[in-house]
Amino acid sequence: MFELPLLLKALILGIVEGLTEFLPVSSTGHLIIAGSLLEYTNEQSKVFEIVIQFAAILAVCWLYRTRILRVILGMWTPGQEQRFALNILIAFMPAAVLGFLLHSVIKNYLFNPLTVAAALIVGGLVILWVERRHLPVRFESVDDITWREALKVGFAQAIAMFPGVSRAGATIIGGMIFGLSRTAATELSFFLAIPTMLAATILDVYQARDILSVNDLPVFAVGFVTSFIFAMLAIKGLLRFISNHNFNAFAWYRIIFGVIVLGTAYTGLVNWHA
Repeated sequence: MFELPLLLKALILGIVEGLTEFLPVSSTGHLIIAGSLLEYTNEQSKVFEIVIQFAAILAVCWLYRTRILRVILGMWTPGQEQRFALNILIAFMPAAVLGFLLHSVIKNYLFNPLTVAAALIVGGLVILWVERRHLPVRFESVDDITWREALKVGFAQAIAMFPGVSRAGATIIGGMIFGLSRTAATELSFFLAIPTMLAATILDVYQARDILSVNDLPVFAVGFVTSFIFAMLAIKGLLRFISNHNFNAFAWYRIIFGVIVLGTAYTGLVNWHA
């Protein structure tokens, strides 16, 4: 029988994952920090994170199900859908190759609250710098980009393997640097998340296969449902937000949050767990 506090932790972490996965604030970083605060950093927590991240993948698949189905049906013949599918594949490759080679090393040595806090601050400063430059837009839609832009965004996404950088932030800001409109960069980030997160989930499940347990299902179910719901809300909210705003608010949030984590660690106010 699971105690209520553990289910409450699952609820909180599901909300954190759902809200942050597709925002430029680093879901992985938030899960590391939240897990440390909640003292949920055991072996079960590693599998739990896989489950709630998979729920977030399904949320974006559900919201874009019409376009995804259109791409699947049309990718076999020359045309817009085939070009779109190839661009997603090209953008996915840098993270796929580097992730396969460096996944274990990064998880073993960089997954801790202090490196996350530092990355949050640096990422926030980068966002402020990019927004201040008012970069010219050459591609208004995700369907307009060429394979060259897709590859560049793919390398930008690979930077997010460092926890705290933010996969969404790296792809969105990278897309804007390479000429995509704010909306096009955001939607490309959503679509690129599907193969990237799915591949990471499969790799994580394989590596955690020995600690999977049916007894964990109640906790996983709570986190899964919560993450799915809040991921959908976050995606819809982000698309509405960027129609009238830039990403400065997310940048300042990252910086303030990172400074708080580093400040509480330095003063000893919070004993952060790795």
